[in-house]
Amino acid sequence: MSHHLVIGSGPVGSGVATLLAAQGTPVTVLTRSGTGPAHPLITLVAGDANNPDTIASHAIGAAAIFNCVNPPYARWATDWPPMHHAMMAAAERTDAVLVMMDNLYAFGPEATMPMRENDAMRATGKKGSTRATMARELLQGHADGRLRSTLARASDFFGPGVRDAGMGERVVPKVIAGKKVSVLGSLDAPHSLSYMPDVARTLVTIATDERAWGKPWHVPNAPAVTQRNAVAMLARAAGTNVKVSAIPKFVLGGLGIVVPMMRELKETWYQFDQPFVTDSTLTETTFGLSATPLDEACAATVAWWRSNPAK
Repeated sequence: MSHHLVIGSGPVGSGVATLLAAQGTPVTVLTRSGTGPAHPLITLVAGDANNPDTIASHAIGAAAIFNCVNPPYARWATDWPPMHHAMMAAAERTDAVLVMMDNLYAFGPEATMPMRENDAMRATGKKGSTRATMARELLQGHADGRLRSTLARASDFFGPGVRDAGMGERVVPKVIAGKKVSVLGSLDAPHSLSYMPDVARTLVTIATDERAWGKPWHVPNAPAVTQRNAVAMLARAAGTNVKVSAIPKFVLGGLGIVVPMMRELKETWYQFDQPFVTDSTLTETTFGLSATPLDEACAATVAWWRSNPAK
């Protein structure tokens, strides 16, 4: 029986590994610490994702290698390239399909809306440029016949297991408690959200369907909603009423002095201040995938948070 190698055990890696195991597929999860989800078909191993030899040793005979790593936000430009190149090298050696979890940063602030798979990648900031370079290298490697690869782009994550996100620990626990919520940017600009189970299902699908290889795909998202409406839907699922306000951009300057993450958000402020909407029609029509309805996703998200309160 073929197996898969998942690198990273955050929400994406754990979601992919758990879904594969539930389907009866053996999975190896590689992380620096050797930790990850528990399942009889999941083997946890410790290793360095910067080392192509380490990756290749666990990918022998694997159908796919899933790049589900997420370096610290402030270190994307330095931490991503060596890991990305190590995974590409391992995929070349083992012939496993390299599946990369990607985001929408590469399109940049001048992107047309809604964003589609083959739109120009115009980002000039360090984070967006890093992701654009990775996507180009991955797809060029496939076009050149050096490896087989594909990628899935998601918008902001939310859902079970997702803590560090715009609709994660800074919002959902407060919604459940009926407390006021503050979000970045505009309250009323439409914004696509990616529900974690839909993200995992998309990655697993494109890993083994040859129609996906050599191309980018967008995770199916429910129709975009404003941040105001997203909070209201979570509150409805929680049975609470909450007020919501917007954090203005100038606040980032002061907060950035003591909170490095806030400094990094200056580059991506446009994603929350302007419409940020994806089109996943191609993924949906090609593979028969669809997004989980937002009311259902919000109910599951609230239920998970109630069982797994903020740490």
